[in-house]
Amino acid sequence: MTTRPADGSLPVDQTNRTGVLFVSSPSQSGADTFIHGLLMRHLDRSSFEVHAAATAPTPGAPAPAFEELAAIPDLHLRPAFFGPSLVGRSPAAKAALAFQALPAMLSLAGVARYVRRHHIRILHSTDRPRDALSCVLLSRMTGAKAVIHVHVGYGKWMKPMVRWAMALADALVGVSRYVARTLIEGGHAAEKTHAVLNAIDLARWDFRIDGAPIRRELGIPPEAPVVACVGRLFQWKGQGELVRALARLRRDLPHLRLLIVGEDDWMAHPGGVSHGQELRALAGELGVADRVLFTGKRKDVPALLAASDVLALPSLGEPFGLVYVEAMAMKRPVIALESGGAPEVVEHGKSGLLSAPGDSEGLAATPGFELPPEAHCVTQSNARARIASEGTGSGGAPQPKCQT
Repeated sequence: MTTRPADGSLPVDQTNRTGVLFVSSPSQSGADTFIHGLLMRHLDRSSFEVHAAATAPTPGAPAPAFEELAAIPDLHLRPAFFGPSLVGRSPAAKAALAFQALPAMLSLAGVARYVRRHHIRILHSTDRPRDALSCVLLSRMTGAKAVIHVHVGYGKWMKPMVRWAMALADALVGVSRYVARTLIEGGHAAEKTHAVLNAIDLARWDFRIDGAPIRRELGIPPEAPVVACVGRLFQWKGQGELVRALARLRRDLPHLRLLIVGEDDWMAHPGGVSHGQELRALAGELGVADRVLFTGKRKDVPALLAASDVLALPSLGEPFGLVYVEAMAMKRPVIALESGGAPEVVEHGKSGLLSAPGDSEGLAATPGFELPPEAHCVTQSNARARIASEGTGSGGAPQPKCQT
């Protein structure tokens, strides 16, 4: 049963449901906000009343992430202002934005009143600086428990504000056992540190999509083998290792194409230069510029994977690797490194293949680049079956070319 207060605000839950509020400051969506959106969408409404405090759009400042949350059924969405993001800004730019601190504090006080009025007991945020800080401050102001969802390996490279917030949080949830281990090794109590693997909505990934239109768009011959690499462009994602592997395979696999999907991550790549330009230069130096296709950021990743034979992302210390799961959902074998959280996602020899970190020659020799068709069929079936068995969505009909 719910009742609506006289002030016209959202009804206060009078049942035994647990109130949860997600703190979401980004105006643009990312992998972390995507995962949190799935949590908001799929939390059992018979047990939880789900709320979110999120950055709302303003004139001249659209907030696509807010609009995505607004589309989630039975989600109580509370507009908020968390102040501007200071990531990547110069000291002078940060000082110029100091005047926005007061409105952010007033907005946070309003969210605290909202938390108390709706008897919210759990606050859930990402590990982004504004999210984590707001989460623990709201916890201190209201008494609700603070949970910080950690999407990257913990380390001293993190901003002091984030480390401070994590120390005060009631619980930390890593997206893999690897991430949880880095938190414990960093000094956080094991009893408050947990690991929950990411997931996807399997029904949204139709492996029966025809990849032929994408191949025609990009000028890829129908018979050419294609290795796709999907992710932000910066050094540690390993796109450079794939370009070097392609050069080593040029003689044995002359028609092989490498599809690099994604845009530069200026903040993650050292030196503040374009890693995309570095990769183009590397491909030119190695004589494979005509075999490497750069698509930029794309929204049609399922179709791109359907047009590919293998997904490869040799990312060093990858916390989880959501794209691995997406490729597996599309019945595409995965090539990754035996590093970070990747081994928790990719079963070597079943749903994909793992290569040793730093071994570009070994990466080029990974059998996944030249698996025979019948081996691909076995790996494809294993890949999607592994995801379905984890409860991330329903399976689908077998892929026609792999039927027996």
